[in-house]
Amino acid sequence: MEARRRSLIGGLPMATQIAHSEGFLRALLLEPFDGRVLELGAGGGLPGLVLAVEHSELQLVLLDSAHRSVEFLSWAVEELQLSSRVEIIKARAEQIGRDDQYRASFAAIVARSFAPPAVTAECAAPLLSPGGRLIVSEPPAKGGETTPPMASPPLAADRPVAILPDADRWPVEGLAELGLVPELALRDPFGLAVLRQVSPCPDRYPRRSGIPAKRPLF
Repeated sequence: MEARRRSLIGGLPMATQIAHSEGFLRALLLEPFDGRVLELGAGGGLPGLVLAVEHSELQLVLLDSAHRSVEFLSWAVEELQLSSRVEIIKARAEQIGRDDQYRASFAAIVARSFAPPAVTAECAAPLLSPGGRLIVSEPPAKGGETTPPMASPPLAADRPVAILPDADRWPVEGLAELGLVPELALRDPFGLAVLRQVSPCPDRYPRRSGIPAKRPLF
């Protein structure tokens, strides 16, 4: 695969990496949604390109600040004939979070290996519309414990019992500062945390580029 040749994705088997990406799609389809989806730190296109290929109506924005990632994504979008519904942005998330064109405009945001939880939350919240969801890849469950398998999409009535994401990673008080609430933990078999934007993110967020990582909110 071209992304691997360019050292933009890891060494796990491609079947595993695609299956992980498909888990994001199933999480998206647990309920109906109307609007664009953003991937933070799109890198080598996982899960973003998989989402675009497997969901023919998805309007997707792939965000990355690295030139070589954006160069690859531009090539891949043209190669896969996705340019009519996939936009690529070369910028930091803190920058577009203050851009009126993008702020509070996304129905969902996905993040596979973007940043630690506090940074991911602060970069995502300003970009989510009210009611929007942040879906984030999680590390393996503690002690080998598992959460219920995800339901078959797209019926919302099939959604699994609501087990909250790890409170150490996604503290309620810290997320509330951004208008987010932790909603659901899934294992499919890959771990995913789902958070909901229940109120507009305060205007003071995101802070300047680099500050969320230097001084995380939680």
